[in-house]
This record gives sequence, C-alpha cells and structure tokens, in this order.
Amino acid sequence: MRIGTLEIATPVLLAPMAAVTDLPFRTIVEEFGVGLTITEFLSADAIIHGDSKTTDKMTASLNGRKFGVQIFGRTDEAMILAAQMAVRIGASLVDINMGCPAKRVVAGACGSALMREPELAQHLVRIVDEAIGPDVFVTVKHRAGWDSSELNAAEFACALVEAGAKMITVHGRTRAQGFTGNSSNEVIRQVREQVPSDVPVVGNGDVTDVESFLRMREETGCDAVMIGRGALGNPWLFRSIKAVSEGKEDPGAPTLEERYDVFKRHISHIIALKPGPKLLHEVRKASAWYAKGHRGCNALRQKVWKTDSPEAVMQVVSDYFEELIGQEHAA
Repeated sequence: MRIGTLEIATPVLLAPMAAVTDLPFRTIVEEFGVGLTITEFLSADAIIHGDSKTTDKMTASLNGRKFGVQIFGRTDEAMILAAQMAVRIGASLVDINMGCPAKRVVAGACGSALMREPELAQHLVRIVDEAIGPDVFVTVKHRAGWDSSELNAAEFACALVEAGAKMITVHGRTRAQGFTGNSSNEVIRQVREQVPSDVPVVGNGDVTDVESFLRMREETGCDAVMIGRGALGNPWLFRSIKAVSEGKEDPGAPTLEERYDVFKRHISHIIALKPGPKLLHEVRKASAWYAKGHRGCNALRQKVWKTDSPEAVMQVVSDYFEELIGQEHAA
C-alpha cells in the first residue's frame, strides 16, 4: 500500500489509542511486523499550550522506523502548529482524528462531531496539508457516521480526499455506538468504492485475528486494516498477518515462553522509555494484557494491582508465568 510516496509493506496498521499506543507499545508491535504505527491521539490545543503530558506523547519511533502522529482539534492555529511539530520530530504522516466518540472530545466539537461539519472538516484537511509540505501526508480517521440516521461516511471521505487527504481510515461504527454493537464492513466497502482508487482506504473495527483480517479485506476491498483493541497483549497478531499477507504459513499463537519473554521485553521498554510517576501503573497495565486469557489471570490482576513497586510486580508476574510453563511441561 502507498500513501502518497510512502510505502507500507504490510497491510496492517496500529490504531492510535489514548493511554495505549505509547512508544514502548509501538516498539513491540513494530518488532512483530506491523506496517505502520501511529501515536496516541493528541489534543492540538494542549500541544500549542505546551502541556507536557501531551507533548511528551508525541514521540518518534526508534531506529528510524516510519510512524504517524494523530491530532484532534478544530481551530486553524492549533492544528497547523501541532502538525508542524509532528513534522519536526520526523512523522511520515499527520492523521486527523474525526472519529473519536468520547464525550469530552465531542463536547468540544472535535473528533466524530466533525462528521456533522463537513465544510470545516475539509478546511482543516486543507490547512494541515498546506502546513506540512509535500513530503509528509495528511490522512483522516473517521466513523460510519454520527448515528444510524446519518451514515455519511462515503460522502464525507470523498470530501476529505478532495481537500487533500492521502488516506482514509474508516471505523465501521457510528459515534452513537461508541465501541458497542458490531462494526459494519458494508460501510467500509461503500467508502472504498467511492473514494478514488489511488487513495488507500483502511478498514477498522472488530479485527482480532487473521480470520477477521481476511474477512474485512474480502468483504470491503480495503487496502489495509487498522487494529486497535485486538493488539492489546497480542503483538503476535501482526506477525501472523504479515506472514499470511506474504503468502506464508501463519506461525500461530505464541508459546508461553514466547509470551513471557515479550512481556519482559515490553516492561524493559517501559522502564527505559517511560520513567516517571506513572511507571508502576504502566507496568501493572502491561501485566494484565499479557496474562489475559490464561489460567489464573484474574487472580494475578488483582494481586498485581495490590503490589506497590514495579520490581514487585515483575516478580509476581514472573512467578505466574514460570508456574504456568512448569505445569504445561509437566502435562
């Protein structure tokens, strides 16, 4: 897939997720073959006002890997300056969020609220496109529509492409759905059919395994798929999709030893790249992701959230995995 002149080798992207797709998380999934990662979604207003909690999240990927930055807002100055900051740290694309359903975002008439203001949405795409120059690309992520009575995704996407968007990502739910119900592949298909063929359309929503990845590609004709919640504690999903996309055999789920090793690597990235007062919280959160679905995971999560240091959490989780591995070998 190509976004302008940017080539994406594997047709799967990591969705921008608040409090999730930080640099340690992105680094892990990059190691497993994701096509492109995008930062957490960031408030343009907070960025231009120098809010360190927000600006600290605008981080370049390691080792020169390509990455995108996602911003949200509705004012010219904030969007232009935030986009230019993304360019300065080396972003290959600036993605404008027009899909977030969160009440606090919609209350500011940002995120998915912009689907009800297509002229303003077009304007924001134009000014960001002009601000970032020809070598960095403006892209947009939006939803199926505001609610079931306003399913304007295809029309909205075409308007954004006319304004300069070089890629469209469609989450197949409406704003009213939030993250409930089912994502509509039909809406994504309609967008792909109506957007010019030289502009990639990325499908998003309910992709949690190789089968749902293939189904979305087949049913929608989308150029790539974006995965969010399905990636939590599961970077191996990107490994599988990469293999299948290259015509190779799916390597399948990780062994317990692999899961344990990657957990430790993820924690080492958190400690090295994200030190500070929230370190314990981040280590606890990652622990829950990697244990999910395994015997005793609920008890582990409760124990971890009562543990008062990163080192103690690591010991608790190490004991947990070593016991599971021992039981598996003994079976």
